Amino acid sequence: MEPIGAMPETSTAPPATRVAVAVVEDHGRFLIGQRPPGIPLAGLWEFPGGKIRPGETPEEAAERECLEETGVAVRACGAYPTVVEQYAHGRVEVSFIACRMERDPAPPVCPPFLWVAAADLRRYEFPSANTALLRRLTGAGANADGC
Repeated sequence: MEPIGAMPETSTAPPATRVAVAVVEDHGRFLIGQRPPGIPLAGLWEFPGGKIRPGETPEEAAERECLEETGVAVRACGAYPTVVEQYAHGRVEVSFIACRMERDPAPPVCPPFLWVAAADLRRYEFPSANTALLRRLTGAGANADGC
């Protein structure tokens, strides 16, 4: 119970933008793309993903965004830990969703996307929210629970 006369606790910080990321693995390779010029974090590499729409789960958003961005149809099969990161352009809550392709073999992808072996992910510069995930993917046992 609040003491009489106490001001309710409020936050002046805007809420974090909720983003879902499809971490698509196929035979030890991961689907990544380079962020275009003129947007926040331009030139860095990322897994396909984007903003979670109202009423959408992170899994649904990851599947939708992957298809929209790359043409690759995937199904969510697990999750990695969610990360909240503060960038110059704002706070972002990133839900990393483990995904598998709906068909095999992996379809060709067009630039800026490409398939990269897990060991080679270290050669690409990603936004800081990806740091723990990249450590996990480039170490032993890249699969998330459920994949």
